[in-house]
Amino acid sequence: MIEPHAPAPPGAPPSRTGPAGLPVRPGTGRFLVLVCVFVCAACGLVYELELVAFASYLIGDTVTQASVVLSVMVFAMGIGSLGAKRLRRHTAVGFGAVETLLALVGGCSAMALYAVFAWTGGWGGPWAEGPRCLLVAFSLAIGLLIGAEVPLLMELIQRIRRQDAPTAVADLFAADYVGALVGGLAFPFVLLPFFGQLTGALLTGTVNLVAGGALVLGLFRRDLTRRARWSLLLVGLTVLGVLASAAALSADFERAARRAVYGTDVRVAVQTGVQEVVLAGGTDGRPLDLYLDGRLRVGGQDARRYHEALVHPALAGPHARVLILGGGDGLAAREVLRRPGVRRVDIVELDARLVRLARSDPGLAAANGHVYADPRVHLTTADALGWLRTAPRASYDVVIADLPDPGITVSTKLYSEEFYGLTRRVLAPGGRLVVHAGSVTTRPRVFWTVAATLRAAGLAATPYRVLGHDPGFPAGPDRSAGGPEAPHDWGFLLAAAGRASPPLRLDPTVPAAILTPAALAADRRAAERGRIGGLPPSTLIHPRY
Repeated sequence: MIEPHAPAPPGAPPSRTGPAGLPVRPGTGRFLVLVCVFVCAACGLVYELELVAFASYLIGDTVTQASVVLSVMVFAMGIGSLGAKRLRRHTAVGFGAVETLLALVGGCSAMALYAVFAWTGGWGGPWAEGPRCLLVAFSLAIGLLIGAEVPLLMELIQRIRRQDAPTAVADLFAADYVGALVGGLAFPFVLLPFFGQLTGALLTGTVNLVAGGALVLGLFRRDLTRRARWSLLLVGLTVLGVLASAAALSADFERAARRAVYGTDVRVAVQTGVQEVVLAGGTDGRPLDLYLDGRLRVGGQDARRYHEALVHPALAGPHARVLILGGGDGLAAREVLRRPGVRRVDIVELDARLVRLARSDPGLAAANGHVYADPRVHLTTADALGWLRTAPRASYDVVIADLPDPGITVSTKLYSEEFYGLTRRVLAPGGRLVVHAGSVTTRPRVFWTVAATLRAAGLAATPYRVLGHDPGFPAGPDRSAGGPEAPHDWGFLLAAAGRASPPLRLDPTVPAAILTPAALAADRRAAERGRIGGLPPSTLIHPRY
């Protein structure tokens, strides 16, 4: 409850600056406080989005990480609001201390998370969940500090000119919500593409520190003792120096962290606006690794195996007109063009920057056989689901869904019943669709859910599986390497319209085996004997590999 300010004694001259002893007129002071509310809200939302983005890049499962970060932060904000009551008698110095600490913790959070993940993420044992625990700790700390801001700012604005509580709350929350809007838009459209995640977080911390420090040391300096003023100033300058030094070293730090995560052969690392693209190797005889948002999309010796298994079973029938959804790296198109009789290949890829790399990067262009120079290849830069809504009916003999792993939440719409229904519409009579549905051994439920979704869309599917080249390295688009939970196989579904599943005509060069629910049960029983699908693993791997 806000207490009314004591009235001035009789005969006292009217105050020009208000109860707080401001150096400006009350109306100007109130406006400056609302500007600070706006800036603090924008910075607070950037911290939240930065934690969510980093968690999804490094840990995966966007919905889970976003839910953890946001729920912990909202809970902590409530605790922080309650804790701010203890600072009410020292509102100005308390707000200055909160903003200084928030700038340091929020600004450095991205760099700290990246460092812990890069250099300790593979330790295992008790520290296996270390990066997740640190994520929760940062969410809790930042939430506590953000929660303390609003009550302190409310007290500061009331010290300038007393208002009834509903009016003061309305003004404060209006500035807060508009600031949150600006911060939410600035993160994906300004900070991420122009500054990158690390520098963007450090810049946000700097803005946060300057805004809070200017408000306290400028507007409310008469509320501070001389010792408090100098203490806030020196601590603020120290934090500003830390943020500036970290920003100056961020490029070197990021290169070192990428080498720790992706290996020493990293050549290209770009934020495209759609995703982060990292290329490692691919030159001087080294195998090429392509990572998209931290997940392995193309993995060295497994790259050819994956795309052969994806493409060639679908091309066993008519294949004059082929549609590739995704596949901007050009590797699926390379396999399509190896087959005679292909007259046209349409690629629908959302990330134009990835396509430019596939055209110009020496390692990636060599891996895809310079397919974009082939006149049969036609590229459309668009979202696959949106493009399918306007695509002509019955126009393709084969549709290849070379899309992100179905276990990645952001790609859920690309494995939906609507998506497969639209895909069925563009298939010519007798046409076939092939889908990568994730690892069968580590995520069987996801695999069979994709199969059920195809059936619901009127497509009958034949499931099949292929093993990776190296059983100690993950197969398919998954970033994490090694460990008992790393996937070592790919699961695919070859589908056609109607009730009859299309026959799986295995090319002798493609190491594939038909998979059924019964075979999956046999897998589990045979796992202890080191056998896959009830058969020795060698029967699933063609001798050419």
